[in-house]
Amino acid sequence: MNRQLILGVDAGGTFTDFVCVEIGRGNSLNIHKVLSTPTAPEQAIMNGLREMGLTAFAEQGSLNIIHGSTVATNATLEGKLARTVFITNRGFGDMLKLARQTRPKLYALEFPPKDPPVPPELCFETGGRLAADGAVIEPLTEEDLEALALKITGANPEAVAINLLFSFLDDGFERAIEERIRKTITPVFVSRSSEVLPVYKEYERGVATWLNAALGPVVSGYLKRLQAELGDCPLQIMQSSGETIAAEKAQEATVNLLLSGPAGGLTAIQFLGKQIGVEKIISFDMGGTSTDVALLDREINMTTEGVIGCYPIGVPMVDMHTIGAGGGSIAFIDSGGMLQVGPRSAGADPGPACYGKGGKDATVTDANLVLGRLIHDVAFADN
Repeated sequence: MNRQLILGVDAGGTFTDFVCVEIGRGNSLNIHKVLSTPTAPEQAIMNGLREMGLTAFAEQGSLNIIHGSTVATNATLEGKLARTVFITNRGFGDMLKLARQTRPKLYALEFPPKDPPVPPELCFETGGRLAADGAVIEPLTEEDLEALALKITGANPEAVAINLLFSFLDDGFERAIEERIRKTITPVFVSRSSEVLPVYKEYERGVATWLNAALGPVVSGYLKRLQAELGDCPLQIMQSSGETIAAEKAQEATVNLLLSGPAGGLTAIQFLGKQIGVEKIISFDMGGTSTDVALLDREINMTTEGVIGCYPIGVPMVDMHTIGAGGGSIAFIDSGGMLQVGPRSAGADPGPACYGKGGKDATVTDANLVLGRLIHDVAFADN
């Protein structure tokens, strides 16, 4: 029987975990953990391959890799996104700021204002407006395209999100804007709503398109570097729906990776439930940067109304709630004198203060150490 190596890699904001299954003459399973490298997540994966003795197999292209990552999740929760221009129709530039006019808490009549996802100076309005039946209300002129190109050039963004009204009925105007951007502007990551989420409800569609654009330079750059390091190894990326997609396609659909790592964990929990004969499960998956909670009743529930942080996510994903709280979440005293924890995380570098790598901020892990809750004779990642 031919030897086959399948490597599962879960790259989190603090740790990167590996599970290697060897199928052949003698089936085997090995697990490994290393500290993540947030500035270049692919380096942690390559470090793990070396420590597991899999470098030669990677060079031969005989390692089948399935990769789940919280890079997109953590970037969204911590606000570490690319500078993005948001393009919409005239009169709708404040679409993302107005949102749905819902209060975060039903009986809280007053609550602190939140900054809009895209600052006003990066929200550009143009023509190309359609009616609900697809009829043209306002055309997209050559003057509109020229004015947009000048504004975008002056803004110097890393990404552009295009979200015109009713573009899911006819994407011609959005395609024209995308084409002009690609022809006249220094290469930027471009997302258009008619491709990312071609459905009605312009706010939810706008948020998905903005996130896809804002995550694009972060995630696609990472996946390109990883694929280059892995050479000819087949690389599949876990999506928020629990299904996998080729790395090349994943680079253009980054909003579909928001629950990439957590979705893989939920699939594993479902499998374990079947093994032990338990159908109703509440899952709790805490990492170093974020925590994911889900409810399973035999099957994994899917939704198009998920939420990451404060953002509604209209793309298909496992029904899971994610918050910016993990072992590396930083504790601080707010302006009112109250103790707060997260969503900012110490990550893997420098990590919690108890790692001895230069971290100065108190984290959840530091608190657990002081309280004597950590097991003293168990080695963690990188010993």
